Amino acid sequence: MGRSSVRGEGTRPRGRHDGPPGSGGADAPAGRAGRSGHGRRGRSAPPERGAGGRPAGRPRRAARGGKRRVLRWVATVLAVLILGTGGAGYVYYKHLNGNIRKEDLTLGDKEMADHKANSAGQTPLNILLIGSDARDSEANQKLGGAKETFGGPPLADVQMLLHLSADRSNISVVSMPRDTMLKMPKCTDPDSGKVYAAGTLDVQTNESLGRGGPGCTVAAWYELTGITIDHFMMIDFAGVVSMADAIGGVPVCVDANVLSRSGGKGSGLKLKEGTTSVKGKQALQWLRTRYGFEDNTDLGRTKAQHQYLNSMVRELRKGTKLTDPGKLMNLAEAATSALTVDKGLDTVKKLYDLAEELKKAPTGRITMTTMPNVYGTGNYAGRVYPKADEAEQVFRMIREDIPLDGKASKRKTPVTKDAAAPDDEIAVSVRNASATDALGPAQGRATTVKDLLDDAGFTKASVDSSNVEPVATTGILYPSADMEGDAQAVAKALGVPVSQVKKSADVSGIVLAVGADWRKDVAYPAKAAEEKTPDSANPLNGADEEACMHVNPNYTW
Repeated sequence: MGRSSVRGEGTRPRGRHDGPPGSGGADAPAGRAGRSGHGRRGRSAPPERGAGGRPAGRPRRAARGGKRRVLRWVATVLAVLILGTGGAGYVYYKHLNGNIRKEDLTLGDKEMADHKANSAGQTPLNILLIGSDARDSEANQKLGGAKETFGGPPLADVQMLLHLSADRSNISVVSMPRDTMLKMPKCTDPDSGKVYAAGTLDVQTNESLGRGGPGCTVAAWYELTGITIDHFMMIDFAGVVSMADAIGGVPVCVDANVLSRSGGKGSGLKLKEGTTSVKGKQALQWLRTRYGFEDNTDLGRTKAQHQYLNSMVRELRKGTKLTDPGKLMNLAEAATSALTVDKGLDTVKKLYDLAEELKKAPTGRITMTTMPNVYGTGNYAGRVYPKADEAEQVFRMIREDIPLDGKASKRKTPVTKDAAAPDDEIAVSVRNASATDALGPAQGRATTVKDLLDDAGFTKASVDSSNVEPVATTGILYPSADMEGDAQAVAKALGVPVSQVKKSADVSGIVLAVGADWRKDVAYPAKAAEEKTPDSANPLNGADEEACMHVNPNYTW
């Protein structure tokens, strides 16, 4: 996904709902469900499938051999054209590279933190997928409508963070509703040099795109979540249509006949009850529909987008749609022409390498979620804010590479064989690192935790108030292998998971950093509870073929 579009039709004021929750605005993505969970299709279960959508029992070789291995995506174009046509293929390869638009990764003034490698030295990948509602071309104007917005600044009406785990075993996706209110970071337009000062008032997150480009959307995400973003991909209205046409039909489901059109509002989507394969303009209508799904809010639309993307992945991984070289060329043209990416993804080869990495995660380990949120009040009625503890829980799980499907809770961190010294001989420096971007350090946290250690027999514990850098998660650092056992003993005494005990060259002794996750005077939270994705995130598994959108009864036919 890249430059997608998700603005609504009609006359919605840019970046606003047209009324209170349930009244909606022009169609664009986001999505609050009017009822809990995803709908279910009333049909028999599909044949059992293994990883990658392969029917159980089918020989693996058969699924990958011959033309079915003609890759998914641009990979086949490379194989067929470059290897098959020599110099002409290279010319075409350069042509595809020339199609791709490139921009700076971030326009903010904060440097993003480096990823922490897992025990195998692997690091995760975070890719921000952005859908732009730009009406900057005749095609986008025709598809997007809303003539009063032509030539105006684009809005990032779809924002999804895709997290590929360090071990490549799973993918977690978090959507941020376009109406999420936040304070914008400072951004500098790389072309004009214009500086957009950091905001002091809350504005909608979709306005970030108009502050210099997608790099400001990246900066806004980092400011809010603390999640390091490696790449972005952006797509607009016309790009969605061309990609959807090139891919072919994607099955989607509604639990009743739906017509998203009433009083000048709606996407125009018209489908019969059950499953329909959508492509081209109809696929764009599905992705933009809000009037007609659930309770007619942006949050329902996000759910529809998740179902479409999961279904598209399943279709592509079946390997039956992309066996024709001509269709592959069309897809390569559509994909490279539709995308705006950061400069780290500026060639077909880099995009192919990324696709190969993403392919490693099986469909059953893909989890789509929406940022837990609450509606604002007063002047901010109809907008949403991150739901304090639950949104931060999702963000923290992404930062710490904890899968949102909950399958990481069984993993065990090995306990060191290094014997610990007696508790009363272990020196521990306790730091209050509980500050956040919005809050200062919680009062007295280092002293309180130091007293807990005293009570547990660690009488050499002391408070260190110098050079304290805030951390999101409480951790215990030690400088060398001969102190690992001591550090794990401290963790055990406080109920801190052993996985949060790390070796660090930045400390000379054992340091306990009390993070933002332990601001209150309570026992440290149990890790098992922390690894659970909140129900308010509406998780949807990539292998779920029974998901079906609930149609609002006022939009049936």
